[in-house]
Amino acid sequence: MLSSSVTTKGQVTIPAELRARLGIQPGDRVGFTEDEGRLVLQRQETAITSVFGLVKAKHGVDLELMNTTTASGWKRRAGT
Repeated sequence: MLSSSVTTKGQVTIPAELRARLGIQPGDRVGFTEDEGRLVLQRQETAITSVFGLVKAKHGVDLELMNTTTASGWKRRAGT
């Protein structure tokens, strides 16, 4: 079992091995649930609508570049 300590602010560092296994990256959201006295942490998918308009593009991109970039993002999320 991997472990981590809780700071005075209630913060916990997720061990690197688990972050890698679950595909948790800096900025990702995680959720917590309680199950029979156990704390369960899960990586949450970010809805695209929650980040819409967050980044302003300096210039447009063509459809091929957009498709390539999207495919690489899905591969990263899938852990391949």
